[in-house]
Amino acid sequence: PLGSQRQIAVIGPGGDTPRLMQGDYRFPSHQEDLFNLVIANPDSPNPEAANFTRPMNECFTTPSTILEGVRGAAPEAQVSYARGCDINDDDRSGFEEAVALAKNADVVVMALGERSGLSKRSTSGESRDRSRLGLPGVQQELLEAVVDTGTPVVVVLLTGRPLAVSWLAKHVPAALCAFLPAQEGGHAIADVLFGRVNPAGRLPISFPRYVGQLPIHYSLNHAGARSHWQGEYVDESVTPLYAFGHGLSYTTFEYSDLELSAAEVSPKEVLNISLRIKNTGELAGDEVVQLYLRDLIASVTRPLKLLKGFKRLHLQPGQSAQLTFELNIQHLAFYDREMNYVVEPGEISVMIGAASDKIELEDTFRIIGETESAEHVFFTPCSVEHLQEAAE
Repeated sequence: PLGSQRQIAVIGPGGDTPRLMQGDYRFPSHQEDLFNLVIANPDSPNPEAANFTRPMNECFTTPSTILEGVRGAAPEAQVSYARGCDINDDDRSGFEEAVALAKNADVVVMALGERSGLSKRSTSGESRDRSRLGLPGVQQELLEAVVDTGTPVVVVLLTGRPLAVSWLAKHVPAALCAFLPAQEGGHAIADVLFGRVNPAGRLPISFPRYVGQLPIHYSLNHAGARSHWQGEYVDESVTPLYAFGHGLSYTTFEYSDLELSAAEVSPKEVLNISLRIKNTGELAGDEVVQLYLRDLIASVTRPLKLLKGFKRLHLQPGQSAQLTFELNIQHLAFYDREMNYVVEPGEISVMIGAASDKIELEDTFRIIGETESAEHVFFTPCSVEHLQEAAE
């Protein structure tokens, strides 16, 4: 977490505006679209048209910005701001001020990303499709210019979609993805950056390395998870930049002692899957334990992984907990070739970890008996027993 820095520079188009915190179905976004409509049609007979042109800051209720959040979290520091550029144009006139500010700072918080809305100025939202997934406009150039100063950089991504930010992942030591956090977003972001909150968010989507990887998701079938029979692309990995379930913390966790209640089960039974998890770091924090399953051989092609359960739990430093997932075997049902919803006998792989690409524990069990019709099951309950251990 940030803490003792005396000179903090907030840089980027998202640094001092509540607008970029908003999603496309927030009122300010619609107000903006109506405003643009009136500008384009000055002779509109609508007598209420003048109401659409009131200042945008009147459309927000007690908004916060990242700049305000950082200043509130670091009252003893000198916090300066430079916009650098807009979200989606080629104006580089603000680069010089931004770079100068970065050179004199102990750390830079860069607020980059997209503008979510329905208007043609927006880059994300309904009807705002893109052919590329990098940072819009000249934001990538601004990022590279600031990183070149040598000052440590933290990037806050304000976005409504996964972005292809491979350069950022390689050259920037820390990034926080803030999916359109709305009016309290500035304070919430600062709480994470300064360690008031230990982050525990996990990606509900996969971030590609490049747009050419799309579609990319964790539950691809075996053949869909590679470029061709040799596996990788000629010039890039087929794996995502940030996988489904990914997310870091200011502490660390250790997984151990995976145990299944049975080696063989019938389609109507419940299998208990237990494990132990321990906070091995120096700070209290949350972990999101994720249960993935794979049907190794089936009558139709099945995904490499399917998330079948998860549990978020809070642990103090040195504290352990015993988790038990109660897996209803009908949760493994699928539609066969005749479109019957069934559970088939066969071998099932159990994978537990901190993300779809960070599996810590593995085991297998067998479903025995005959193929049976199944009911839909959508959830796997998980019980937690906290063990009374504390760091010395």
